[in-house]
Amino acid sequence: MTEASPTGAATPPPIVPQGSGSARWIKIALAISVALNLAVAGLAAGAWMREGRDRGMPRDMSFGPFTEALSDADRREMRRALLDRMPSFREARQELRADLAALVTSLRAVPFDPAATEQALSAISRRAADRLDLGRDLMAERISAMSDAERQAFADRLERGLKRR
Repeated sequence: MTEASPTGAATPPPIVPQGSGSARWIKIALAISVALNLAVAGLAAGAWMREGRDRGMPRDMSFGPFTEALSDADRREMRRALLDRMPSFREARQELRADLAALVTSLRAVPFDPAATEQALSAISRRAADRLDLGRDLMAERISAMSDAERQAFADRLERGLKRR
């Protein structure tokens, strides 16, 4: 089809070469975009699945390879026992944040006050030791409640987890 130009002469339609490079680049860009989206989705799903294995135990009460080696049922039972023994878990987190803020404040103080820093470090250390003691007690109780077969399976998972690390 032709169009009339302002001078009245007919102009031919623009010629678009078949198989132009721009169409090829659009396909390549689309493929790259899809691949990147799938990679991001895969990373997100992997992180979610990894987190899902530790679900039930608050992150700051997790005991690394020991928690990972527990069965899902044992992990749920540990969480229940933790919340039974430490119902003010949210308060404990807030207290720890306050201790850390006090440490940061003492580190920034001019003139530096070593006693304030030592006091903040001691408070943080006491809270960490208390959480560790509670975790040790809960872990010992959970292991003691396991059958021989459950304990063997726990040992196998623990050993595999330690080898991976």
